[in-house]
Amino acid sequence: MSFLRTVSEHEATGDVADMYERDIEKEGFLPNYTRTFSLHPEAYRAWRHLIGVVAKPMDDRRYELSTVGAASRLRSSYCSLAHGEILSEDHLEPSVVVRIVENPDQLPLAEVDARVFQFARKVAADATSVTEADIEGLRSAGLSEREIFEVVLAAAARSFFTKVLDATGTLADSVYNEMDPELREALTVGRPIAQEI
Repeated sequence: MSFLRTVSEHEATGDVADMYERDIEKEGFLPNYTRTFSLHPEAYRAWRHLIGVVAKPMDDRRYELSTVGAASRLRSSYCSLAHGEILSEDHLEPSVVVRIVENPDQLPLAEVDARVFQFARKVAADATSVTEADIEGLRSAGLSEREIFEVVLAAAARSFFTKVLDATGTLADSVYNEMDPELREALTVGRPIAQEI
């Protein structure tokens, strides 16, 4: 589901066929974002490597908060749905995820989580608006220099991926229609969810 003519499953060969097979095995279906990247599998490999390097050393909760903060600010339904679902399944109650996306100025979170979420949103929206005071706020909440930089990396990397998907009209996979309706509605912050695979 994209504005571009992508490589179909039955036409896929070489690197694209390998990419499709790997993501079908991982997800249980062929994600729409994988179809879009069929036009440039080298870029997809590079993205996968980058996001793996960024996410691996981070606390999982902090990574998901950073990602949802950036994705929701960028109005990326796809990334907000994917990572909001992880956040609601592994780290926060679904009702809390709904609240932080719908009202990011009044967060029902611990101070460190709230600062990370808001900082990631600021990086995604306008990195030139980040001030030394923003960094000091993260320090005072207990983050090290490395941990602060990791939040920057997570938010900046998410900006790349969301812009690729939204600029190509790549819709979130139809499986997200099966989410809890309130959570799904809150996380659909931009383009709609695809109606079929």
